[in-house]
Amino acid sequence: MSEKKISPELESTLKSMDTEEFIDIYFYRPIGYRWALFFNKFDISPNSITIASIFIGIAAGICFYYQNLTINAIGMLLLVWANSYDSADGQLARMTGKKTPLGRILDGTAGDFWFIAIYAAICLRLTPTWGIGIWILGAVTGFFHSKQAAMADYYRNIHLLFLKGKAGSELSYSPILKENYKKLSWKHDFIYKLFETFYINYTVGQERLTPKFQRMMNIIRTKYNDEAPEWFRTAFRTKSLPLMKYTNMLSFNTRVIALFISFFIDMPWLYFVFELTVLNIMLVYMIITHERFCEIFSKELES
Repeated sequence: MSEKKISPELESTLKSMDTEEFIDIYFYRPIGYRWALFFNKFDISPNSITIASIFIGIAAGICFYYQNLTINAIGMLLLVWANSYDSADGQLARMTGKKTPLGRILDGTAGDFWFIAIYAAICLRLTPTWGIGIWILGAVTGFFHSKQAAMADYYRNIHLLFLKGKAGSELSYSPILKENYKKLSWKHDFIYKLFETFYINYTVGQERLTPKFQRMMNIIRTKYNDEAPEWFRTAFRTKSLPLMKYTNMLSFNTRVIALFISFFIDMPWLYFVFELTVLNIMLVYMIITHERFCEIFSKELES
């Protein structure tokens, strides 16, 4: 992705050019950067921006309940606004160094709140004609949505780990999370411990779907003292880079385009079908491909 040219100031607020896609580079990241500069003037924290994005995203979801294209279009604009804030919070954190574990958890759950509101709105809107069936379809789709988003986030952070090292990645390891969890008190750290409970379950779910990657990481931790050799990092990035486009498609932009189209043609149920078919095919392909080359790398690391 080296052909993408942006200003050095903007690029410094990105995680990496490897993990960015066209719409983000030329739309959300420039807007997010300007929001970050604005909020930084008033010393507004990244976590505050994330919380604001949650409320804006929920408001967007409410707009999708109405069978009125104008109101739906307002919901689309609100969702774009929420996502620009979601971009701004991370960019501000990297710009100012104000990164916190709670911020990581909040940032990861913001989109969940948006889509819970959107799913509920679609189901309520279609209940008069679909009955309980639309709620069953919505629940099944929501389950797979959570897996798609979780694995996209996981593979992106794995790529960043071997591209930029631990400082440039937010990859979590459940045994360490559990050790830190034990040190927290429900009395003094209630909010953080509550979020950490969900985050541990989230991370364990990611690890269960990646057994061959977990084996590869165990080899790196034990044989290489948790420092991957340079030859491996270069080779891993080469194999992982083609999958980054799928992590982006499974995160936001592609699914939101499909969501907007389904409302423009007044067939919101079609969005559920898109997630269950097209996005699940991407998910399965991504997992199989990643696990396959992790198995190969494990053998090379052991030999």
